[in-house]
Amino acid sequence: MTERTARGNAVTWGGAAWVVGVLVLLVVFPLTARDRLPERLATHWGASGEPDDSMPFWAATLFPALIWLLLATVALLAFWRAGRSTSATAVTAAPSWAGITLGFTGVTLLGAQASIVRANLDREDWRDAGSVAGWVVATLVAAAVVAVAAQFIGRRAKVTEPPVTGPAMEIPKGQRFVWLSRASNRWLHLMAAVFGVITLAAAAVAVGGLAGASAAPLVATFAVATLALLACASVQARVTEKGLEVALGPLGWPARRWAADAIASAWVENRTAMQAGGWGYRLNGLGTTVMLRGGECLVIRTVKGKDFAVSVDDAERGAALLNSLIAQRG
Repeated sequence: MTERTARGNAVTWGGAAWVVGVLVLLVVFPLTARDRLPERLATHWGASGEPDDSMPFWAATLFPALIWLLLATVALLAFWRAGRSTSATAVTAAPSWAGITLGFTGVTLLGAQASIVRANLDREDWRDAGSVAGWVVATLVAAAVVAVAAQFIGRRAKVTEPPVTGPAMEIPKGQRFVWLSRASNRWLHLMAAVFGVITLAAAAVAVGGLAGASAAPLVATFAVATLALLACASVQARVTEKGLEVALGPLGWPARRWAADAIASAWVENRTAMQAGGWGYRLNGLGTTVMLRGGECLVIRTVKGKDFAVSVDDAERGAALLNSLIAQRG
């Protein structure tokens, strides 16, 4: 078993143990106090601190457990896929978001269940339930602490060795070369167009005096959103003897550049928008990803251990040129 698979299995079994433990506590805790609880439990409190809604005992017991099971299933699938993945970065991505979600939500649900039981304990009617304000604050603080700990554990699970099987090609000495690839996302372009039209309409209304100064923040918000969407809707990647350049948007700005001696390795990896955290310019446990379409991505790892990926066609040729250039500079 490789170190990568072992770490993936470790986070999978650890996550499974946490899921089962939280599930048991969510159900068993109210059952142990059943004889001291009313038929209906107060489950919601208004701004005044008084209970204003209730559930039958069975619903208050099972509803949090069902929410937990649904969320945990999604998270454990991510852990399982990380354990089976051949990608080192996938083992990092699962603990990064799934671990934090399981930790924060598990503690929050347990705290909420404990608060509800405590507030309804020894009450004849749910309307007489006590306040839960202090318990809510304590629960959220504890959940945040657990989420931070889960993030730390997820980072420790990262496999940092660079890939050693990246493609390469022979480049004759004295030869100059260039690799260029582009990609775009029509849906992001469409969204940018829609936001642009809204921006123009709001600006026209403001200039025409129909909305006054109150329209200015709206115009600015939609203008920024339009520019951000337009910048993330297309990308161009270029490899030359200088290194790698990734330029965003129709004007090629903003752009990121890495010199050849700043790159440790390059390879090709299939990624989905779910793995990257969505479309556009994404930051998550995989590092930075410019995700415009699912599938083949050119991925580099810098000498500082940071990963950057861009979804472009012909990524294998770009990675091969980069690895050859790295070898020559080395």
